[in-house]
Amino acid sequence: MLDARQLDALAAVVEHGGFGPAAQALSLSLAAVSLRIKSLEEHLGQRLLVRGKTVRATAAGQALLAHVKQVRLMESDLLAGLQGGTESRAGAAWQSLSVAINADSVASWFLPGVAALLQRHRLLLEIMIDDQDHTHDALKSGDVIGCVTTLAQPMRGCVAEPLGIMRYRCVAAPAVVQRCRTSRGAVSPHKLLAHPAIIFNRKDALQDAFLLQHFGLRQPNYPRHFAPAVDAFERAIELGLGWGMVPEQSLSGRPGLVEVLPDATVDVALYWQHWAREPVSAQRLTAAVKAAAREHLRTA
Repeated sequence: MLDARQLDALAAVVEHGGFGPAAQALSLSLAAVSLRIKSLEEHLGQRLLVRGKTVRATAAGQALLAHVKQVRLMESDLLAGLQGGTESRAGAAWQSLSVAINADSVASWFLPGVAALLQRHRLLLEIMIDDQDHTHDALKSGDVIGCVTTLAQPMRGCVAEPLGIMRYRCVAAPAVVQRCRTSRGAVSPHKLLAHPAIIFNRKDALQDAFLLQHFGLRQPNYPRHFAPAVDAFERAIELGLGWGMVPEQSLSGRPGLVEVLPDATVDVALYWQHWAREPVSAQRLTAAVKAAAREHLRTA
């Protein structure tokens, strides 16, 4: 049997980033927290934490953290049922769910799709923003209960459900697009690459995918601005600072953003990866995410 106090100590150390903050959060001494972690590691016969300037969970620790999150959510669902039923009733406790989503999905379809559910069932979201090619790392580490990802292969203990296609278009300010054209009106990739690309962050590979798919250029060198916020990203393009890849949902009513190469798109297939055994609150979130994706994303 696993000791709940030891598991709480493990979760607190990871959640708060160290033994000292965890001890403070649990109203325990530093020695008590260290002893609980040490006893749990000895009981399991393996290291659960990598100790250093920053504390992080090992693979075994990540598996235990996922278990802790799952148990906490199930206990919360059970208590809500025992206390009369409906989480929507006034005074009911709020319940927190952690998810990892790419910024474009959060802004365009995810939040509008789950807003009603969150309000109706008093659910709180902790959203971790990451590139869609990397969000599954947070699920693997036990930090979140679900993620929007490009990973189609289900991870251990998880289910991967197809959501649909998010289509991106290469856009720039009208003056920038004009400067990228030859005398015959065709887009010159060399003239395009003379202008900086606007990129969300260093994990963002959509620009490289566009250049490879439509110009046959494999990871060419070109100047880049990094703007890790959706509003700032699109505003930088409108201001003529460069070109970038924008979801087609964001282009409606934006005359300051025009396509560099009309109808040259990059399609990204998205999946909702989540625990195979979900508590009721997480099941509701999964249903809302899938419904929102059906409404807003293209079908594969």
